[in-house]
Order: sequence, then C-alpha cells, then structure tokens
Amino acid sequence: MKRVAILISGGGSNMVALAESMVGDHPARPCVVIANDPDAGGLAKAAALGIPTAVVDHRDFPKDRNGFEGALHASLEEYQPDFVCLAGFMRILGAGFVGQYAGRMLNIHPSLLPKYKGLHTHARALEAGDTNHGCSVHEVTADLDDGPILGQARIEVVADDTPETLAQRLLPLEHQLYPAVLRRYVMGDRTPVYLPSAPVMP
Repeated sequence: MKRVAILISGGGSNMVALAESMVGDHPARPCVVIANDPDAGGLAKAAALGIPTAVVDHRDFPKDRNGFEGALHASLEEYQPDFVCLAGFMRILGAGFVGQYAGRMLNIHPSLLPKYKGLHTHARALEAGDTNHGCSVHEVTADLDDGPILGQARIEVVADDTPETLAQRLLPLEHQLYPAVLRRYVMGDRTPVYLPSAPVMP
C-alpha cells in the first residue's frame, strides 16, 4: 500500500476529496496532512478523517526558505510518504526540495496550463476573454506550475462570470480530477486524465 502525504494552506477541500478517494481497492492511503499555517481549516477536517496532522509554520522562518523547507522535509519524512500531493499549498518550493520528491509530487492548479501560471488565474482568464477555463493536475518540477500535465478539466466561461463564480463552478471538477489522476499516478500510469472526456485545448 502506497503512502500519500498531502500539503495544505487553507480549508483543504481538495485534500478531503483526495483522502476520501483513498479507500477500498485504492492502491494508496493518506499518511499525513501537513499545513504551513496552524489556522488552516483543513487540519481539523483531516483529523476528523483520522489522518495524522502536522504544522510547519513558514512564519517561523522569516526570509529563510531553506530553513522552512528543511523543516518541512523533516516533518514529511517522519511519515515516509511514497508520494506528496500539494492541495492548495500556497508556498513556492525550491529546486532542492522538489528534487527530493522528483517523480513523486503532484499539484493542482486552477487554470488550463500552460496558461496562467501563478496567482489570480480566474481573473486573468476573464480579462483575456477566454471562452473556456479549467484546472490542471501536473507533476511538480523546479519551475513554477511547469511540470508534465497529467489531467485537465474545463468549464465554459459565461457572460456574467466573475472570478468568484468561476472558482465556485470549477471546484467540483477539481474534486473529481485530482483523485482520478492520483489513482493512476500511484500505479505508475502517467496517461493524462481529461474531464469531461476530451483533451482540453487552451
């Protein structure tokens, strides 16, 4: 049985979707949820699901990313994960940290990558006049939001959409896509998953 660590910064809805998918004949189980904020709402949700939790507060390492990442790595290694999922983890991780989990770390990003890497993706899609928007699951590499794409889901942009409505409508698809990709990934299958069913053309 593979072990999956999940990193969060906030409410953890994607973490819950991942954790609740890892049951029955799933080849993996969650081994820990780690937050970089002690007030992250997802910590209580993880505890309610019976998942061990930990906090590595980035504010304890002002202007010291190496120190933070060293502490994060040490916390992770206490649980010996086979894979790491970033689920709303709002810290940029350096090449040294990422390299320790090369080929074993996933992230979900709220855009149809390679479009709109970084923040404010919903607003940027609206500003560009896009007719489609979506989310992507990708393997994490040293470059921000730049690893191989392993899955995408899309929604149509409608005339009265706002960044908030796009985020709200996209979230249920994130909760479907990320677990679907993870299940394949832990079995060594890197074939991309597309929702609804066709490749997304950004």
